[in-house]
Amino acid sequence: MSKKQVVTATINGREETFLCEPRQTLLEVLRDVLRMTGTKEGCSNGNCGACTVMLNGRPVDSCLVLAVECENAELETVEGLAAGDQLTPVQNAFLEGAALQCGVCTPGFLVSATALLRENPEPTEHDVRWYLAGNLCRCTGYDKIVRAVLDAAERRRNAETV
Repeated sequence: MSKKQVVTATINGREETFLCEPRQTLLEVLRDVLRMTGTKEGCSNGNCGACTVMLNGRPVDSCLVLAVECENAELETVEGLAAGDQLTPVQNAFLEGAALQCGVCTPGFLVSATALLRENPEPTEHDVRWYLAGNLCRCTGYDKIVRAVLDAAERRRNAETV
């Protein structure tokens, strides 16, 4: 058994310190150690995007990142997107546009869409489809998801924040 390591990172604006084995993924630590179960496990090999979180402002598949790599990093998970009970425009657009079904992929899509709109506040449909290509949904198809992201971009332009 490997010796556990102490890791300190800022997660959703709060400094967190946790113990993990050198081989543990960020996904495993988020779900099993920190009990932040919003990030979902889909494929465990980086193909589905269900486990997407932001690491230092960039979307990553948390199943491919070792937790020890997150020392002094800033992480944002789906739990950190909303401000209390106040949903973001992305979350509202997904909800109002019925851009979800079973919900396994939804956290990854929300995090990825948020990252996209922070990087490109006025995406085209092509931009949205390209940026979200690493996120797979087996239930909805993608039209409602794409429309929800474009709607969130419009809401953001109309003075709401992402």
